[in-house]
This record gives sequence, structure tokens and C-alpha cells, in this order.
Amino acid sequence: MNKAIKQSIVATIILGTTALYATNGDNLIGLGAKSRGMGGIGIGMSHGAESGLANPAMITSIKSTEISFGGTVFMPDVSYNAGAGYQQSDADLNVIPEVSIASKIDENLYIGIGIWGTAGMGTDYRNDTTGTTMQMVTNLQLMQFGIPVAYKYNGLSLGVTGIMQYGALDINYQNSGSNVGAGFAQDIAFGYSVGAAYDFANLGVSGLTLGAVYKSAIEMDYNDQLTNATAPFDSFGVTGIPQQLEQPAEYGAGISYNFNAHTVAFDYKRILWSDAKGYENFGWEDQNVYVLGYQYASTDWQVRLGYNYAKNPIDELDWMVNGGAALNMFNLLGFPATIEQHYTVGGTYAFNEKFSFDAAFVYAPEVEENFTSADTNGPFEIGSKHSQSSITLQANFTF
Repeated sequence: MNKAIKQSIVATIILGTTALYATNGDNLIGLGAKSRGMGGIGIGMSHGAESGLANPAMITSIKSTEISFGGTVFMPDVSYNAGAGYQQSDADLNVIPEVSIASKIDENLYIGIGIWGTAGMGTDYRNDTTGTTMQMVTNLQLMQFGIPVAYKYNGLSLGVTGIMQYGALDINYQNSGSNVGAGFAQDIAFGYSVGAAYDFANLGVSGLTLGAVYKSAIEMDYNDQLTNATAPFDSFGVTGIPQQLEQPAEYGAGISYNFNAHTVAFDYKRILWSDAKGYENFGWEDQNVYVLGYQYASTDWQVRLGYNYAKNPIDELDWMVNGGAALNMFNLLGFPATIEQHYTVGGTYAFNEKFSFDAAFVYAPEVEENFTSADTNGPFEIGSKHSQSSITLQANFTF
């Protein structure tokens, strides 16, 4: 078992260098096939070892030791128009890995470990010959290594996950015949997630669970990537862009109710983009995320459905004020985090008491945004189209 764990973690680190997309801003809607199959549910409902980041208190549902590993094949479809018709981004296939492990130490104490690809985004227009995309290539990659610890007493569970986050950012494009950008900049920083859950069976209400979670902001320093990328637009009023890009704090609450073979769950969380360094400078707004999920469970299999909604965090800026024209361009061309709705389906099949397999499919319908940008000839309209689909596969072992 130890050899299998080590091999899974090494594979995750290797795959984690792949560029990836995400959907609530630049955050994945959920980590793991069970969560993604229910629209990202995970605050008020346990998914076993998979819950280590979403709500660490929820790992107390495991019976012994549980290992889950798998990945998501992510297929974004992004295009950009600045007057020459829509140009297609070549960043259209990515792999997002995850490994989750949790173990029951005694009747009260639980501990785990995991590595998850959690967030990122990017576009690739290097092969565009129209000149309207500046052949821009952007790539943000985020991976988190965490150790969840949880304590359970009667119906109350409390948990905390210490997080080490690895990030890499690359922005490069052509400007007046010169290349802007110097390759990937990387950083490692630390944060935490704290959660709580209460099972009302102790009070005679069987099947009802409430959960709450807070995840800290994590500040990443990317060696002047943002500063250098926006420097050519100083004359348009783009100033004060920091070298930090901070993954924002978020908080949320969830509820689930299980009756017979059915479970209905609802999560709410708020992502604080407007307080995060870097994102606030690009005008990103906070997101309210609403998730509704359903699960039907038989003896050997489960079926899941979900819906996730959050208004996209990118609002059009006034093109005549404080660099708004250039920032509108960067948001739609390089970082089009415009997806709002997700429809999900998933399932599990248990081959025996020790091994089960999960799958999930997520579809995000196309969102089109049109902003105003400008150059030395005056203002003009720019547009972005963005849709997504993804498949998540996951194997689970119980010891």
C-alpha cells in the first residue's frame, strides 16, 4: 500500500505541471469525481477522503483507511474577436490530477494527506496570424498539497487542513515586433482550510447534516510577471499592477439530507476576488456560488446529478478610465474566466467492499462577453466565447 501511495503522489506532481482551466473564476467547481458529479457539493456532505480540502471535517465519515486517486480531462473551447472574426485558442485539452488519502486513527481522530490540482486558466493564440490576438499565450497552474486533521465527538466534527500551494504563471505576447514575457515564474506559499460539520442524528433527526468552511487567501509572488506584462500599456493608464497574484479567501455553508436511498444537498460559498492582490487590480468582483446536488444510492452503485451557478467575476471596465481599455483586453484575451452555469452527472460502481470506481461529466454552456477596448486609433469592440466540458475518473480503495 505504501508503494502505491508514493507512486500516486509522484504521478500527480508530474501531471500537475499541465496547464489547466477552471470554472468558478479560476477555481474548479469541485475536487474529485463524487463532488463534481453533484455540481461541486462538498461543504455539507461528505465524500470520504475526497473531502480533505472542501471541508476537512467531513473526512470523519470514513470507516478505516480510504485512498482515492484519479484525474479530470478538461476540454475548454475559447475564442476571441477583436475585429478580424473569432480566433480559436489552442489551449483545449488539459489533465488535472488528484490524490486523496484519509485514515481513521481511533473513534475520534482522523488524518489524511492529498495533492490536488485546484485552479488555473490560460489561452494559446501563438498560431494566430491576424495580429488581433498579439499571439498571446497565458498559463496559470495551481496545485495544493494538504494534510487534513479532524476530530469527531458525538455528532460534531471539526477539521483543519494545512495547505502548501505550488503556483506557476506565464504571460507572453508580441508587441510591435518584440516579445513580452520571460517564461514561467513559480512560487510556493502556505494557507489553511478549517471546517465544521454536525450530524443531527444525535438529536433524533436522522440523515440531516450541516457544514461550514473557511479557506484562507494564499499570496503568490510571480517575479514581476503581471507588472512586466502590463508595462507596455502604461500610456493607457495601466499602473500599480503588483507582482503578486493572490488566490482569494472563501467561506461557505452547506446542508444535506438523506432519506432512504436519496440524498439532496445544497452548498453556498463566497469567493473574495475583489480583495485578492492581482485580481482586484484587474477589476474582478466577488462571486456567490450556488450548488444543488442529488444522489441516489443502491447497494453497489450510486447515480449523481448537479447544478452549479455563479455570476462570472469579470465586469466590463470603463475603457476611458484607469487603463480600463487594456484591462478589458487582458481579461477577455488572456484570462476569460466567464463561465457561469454547470450541469453535471456522475456515478459510482462498487466492485467489492474494497474497490469502487467513480466517473463524472460536467458541461458548461457557452458564455459570450463583449467589452470595449481601445488603441491609438480609438475605441473598438472585443469579444470572447467560452464553453467547457470535462470527464473525471477516479478509483477508490478501502483498507
